[in-house]
Amino acid sequence: MISRTTILHTLALATALSLVIVPPADAQQPNPKPKTTKPITPPATPNSESEVVAPPGDLTTPAAPAAPKPATAAPPRAPVPVPPVYVDDTKAWEAAAPPLGSNSYTLGTGDVVRISVFQQPDMATETRVSETGAITIPLLGSVAVGGGTVKQAEVRIAAQLRSRGFVRDPQVNVTVMQFKSKQISVLGYVSRPGRFALEEGVYRLTDVLALAGGALGDSADVVTLVRVVDGKSQRYDVDVPALFKSGDFSTNPEIVSGDSIYVARAPTFYIYGEVNRPGVYRLEKDLTLMQALSMGGGITLRGTEKNIQIRRRDATGKYTTASGALTDSVQSNDVIFVRESLF
Repeated sequence: MISRTTILHTLALATALSLVIVPPADAQQPNPKPKTTKPITPPATPNSESEVVAPPGDLTTPAAPAAPKPATAAPPRAPVPVPPVYVDDTKAWEAAAPPLGSNSYTLGTGDVVRISVFQQPDMATETRVSETGAITIPLLGSVAVGGGTVKQAEVRIAAQLRSRGFVRDPQVNVTVMQFKSKQISVLGYVSRPGRFALEEGVYRLTDVLALAGGALGDSADVVTLVRVVDGKSQRYDVDVPALFKSGDFSTNPEIVSGDSIYVARAPTFYIYGEVNRPGVYRLEKDLTLMQALSMGGGITLRGTEKNIQIRRRDATGKYTTASGALTDSVQSNDVIFVRESLF
């Protein structure tokens, strides 16, 4: 039986052998690297009270707010060029033409137009149609619009903006500010004679007379219209009162650019002698000698209705004198003389 002493000697011997055969962990590394320690940097001494930072948990002195970080601006984006899309402005012009017989206003020399492009305020401009029928637009230069309507001018400008790559989908608006290309003349016995511009729409002879303020009281009933057709002047006489009496306005001519309207003075006759109101009077239609005497206030007590003299100019321009009856018709520029009664 193994004694306790023998067991203890055996364990001690085994422990000694293990120490000789297996070296310690430190002995297995041939060249152990020395450990380096970082130097301890003392805290910086604050230069002022504003730099003192309260320790954490100190409720008496609030901590200074942290400075905001500067916002970094996004890098600028390069403008995206608009790819040009070729559009034939001539075909667009023809497609926007008004139907035949339309009374749409056509642009001409002297008209002042305002041009604007949607969301393009730098392209807004106001320009005048030149003698060649062209207008000047920013980026495009000269654009021919003469002889076309406002709609045709809009589609032509839009087509050129898109073809040159300035605007992807241009929406152009053209407005006529001053109408100057279509002028007419109104002369004679009207309230405001002069030249007038025709705007959009249809103008008749009566409309033009209204523009001139209407005819005066001593104006003639017949108005003369002069129009140049193929280099030749054509004359039209229109009886305005008869136009309204009949209600047939088909004889009320349409006025076009270049027309001249003349309102003459009404024909007159003269009466003097033994009448109460001698003077010059307007010659009404189908006026008789008796009606003419009544317009002059009638014959005085010393006058007589017998042997009333009428002095009249014939076709050759010579004056002839003849006795007139009370039922005779009075003509333009007649001179009526009422004699004094002998008894």
